[in-house]
Amino acid sequence: MSENETESNGAAAATANEAAPQANTEEITYHAVEKDGVVTAIWEMQGRKHLRTIDPRSRQGQDILRLYTTEHHDEPAS
Repeated sequence: MSENETESNGAAAATANEAAPQANTEEITYHAVEKDGVVTAIWEMQGRKHLRTIDPRSRQGQDILRLYTTEHHDEPAS
């Protein structure tokens, strides 16, 4: 393979990578799936599209739960 072929393939990949962020304009959100008051899964969503499921016991799952609970705590009713 010559250097010219490598450069043209790299340019095509760079063009595809630049176009991808523009296509995905919806923000990524996380949804906790609970069963009997225990979080059993975390869904990563982009709009209505399910991107992946995160185990709440994993490091990333713990980070997401920690971030959510520190920002969105229930206020006690008076």
